[in-house]
Amino acid sequence: MVVTGRSVVLALLAVGAVLVSGQISPQVTAAALSVVAALLALDVLLAASPRAMRLTREGDTSVRLGESAALSLVLHNPTRRPLRGRVRDAWPPSAHVEPRSAAPAHVVGGEQRRFGVTLTPTRRGDARAAGVTVRAIGPLGLAGRQRTLSAPWTVRVLPPFHSRRHLPGKLSRLRELEGQHTAMVRGQGSEFDSLRDYVRGDDVRSIDWRATARNDGVVVRTWRPERDRRILIVLDTGRTSAGRVGDTPRLDHSMDASLLLAALAGRAGDRVDFLAYDRRVRAQVRSGGKGSQIQQLVSAMAPLEAALVESDPAGMAGTVMAQGRARKLVVLLTDLNAAALEENLLPRLPTLTSQHLLLVASVRDPAVDAMAEERGSPEALYRAASAERTLADRRRVTVELRRMGAEVVDAGPEHIAPALADAYINLKAQGRL
Repeated sequence: MVVTGRSVVLALLAVGAVLVSGQISPQVTAAALSVVAALLALDVLLAASPRAMRLTREGDTSVRLGESAALSLVLHNPTRRPLRGRVRDAWPPSAHVEPRSAAPAHVVGGEQRRFGVTLTPTRRGDARAAGVTVRAIGPLGLAGRQRTLSAPWTVRVLPPFHSRRHLPGKLSRLRELEGQHTAMVRGQGSEFDSLRDYVRGDDVRSIDWRATARNDGVVVRTWRPERDRRILIVLDTGRTSAGRVGDTPRLDHSMDASLLLAALAGRAGDRVDFLAYDRRVRAQVRSGGKGSQIQQLVSAMAPLEAALVESDPAGMAGTVMAQGRARKLVVLLTDLNAAALEENLLPRLPTLTSQHLLLVASVRDPAVDAMAEERGSPEALYRAASAERTLADRRRVTVELRRMGAEVVDAGPEHIAPALADAYINLKAQGRL
């Protein structure tokens, strides 16, 4: 049971009437309040039953982080009594639902009404409706009934994919490699493409001597980058991925870089698989063939959160090896944390590099670089020394990874996605992929 401000006014008027009459006694006061209580009870009985209401939902089931989703809540009143009151659609605070307050409702018996809400989530993952509170007020406007009903609906909040703006430029570089651009730039690759006349600047190793002997001029072979190669993107979701670089977790920066690489590789005709791992598999996407896997990757990444546990590189390496013995490019997005990598990953690196081409990508924190430049006080010097120690450890780990046959990309949050895409394009240009 709920009461309105009108019932409070009625109770005050009843007390005032007793005072004005001059017959102040417990019996008279009780009688006046009994009349008020009877009116309240009558209003509750005449109000429509919230329990009988039927709720359905329509609208978006997914939205990119930072964008808005439009939903509709349809309330159907199957009873004969009209519903007068308010309806409040509750969502988690991070969903930022509008309108926030309860909406007035007047639904005649046997009819329905649609209530629109807009969600602008600020967290990636699944936003689930918490329930719909229906308040029905009686015809006197004094009191009514209230009940929270279940109306399940989930909106999956997808990664924003900010690095999408780099995709046209990277695709242009790919077209140059494949000889589709008007500049007719040729990559080395390893798949024969065609013959053409020698021009100044061509690699002499590409001269086709047999074709040259049959022609008046020198003829060279051209190559195109291989297609239909396998790429496995491995996302480290362990403890270090929870660290914030700027205002965003390292995990989200890594996701953004992964999406750009996946979109680029899909356009290049390569097959892209995805694996999120810390101490167990958190998400996995297997390519069903050529073409982009972006929608599947985005959906798989959406609910991922960093696990506050140390990653298990041995288990990760075993899971990667279990994906098949065919040679592939393994792109590991992790933090170049010297303690974790030297103790766990580096001893197991030969197992991976002996069979696959390994590319390690890490998000570099610009705050550490800025801290290394601080001077002017003992505290600043101490911070600078600590930062320089951290940077030296990253450089040492990078050198060790490259010595063991892995490629390394270490860039800031604004540059990690294009830098990783460039590394992929360079590997194709060199014929290593």
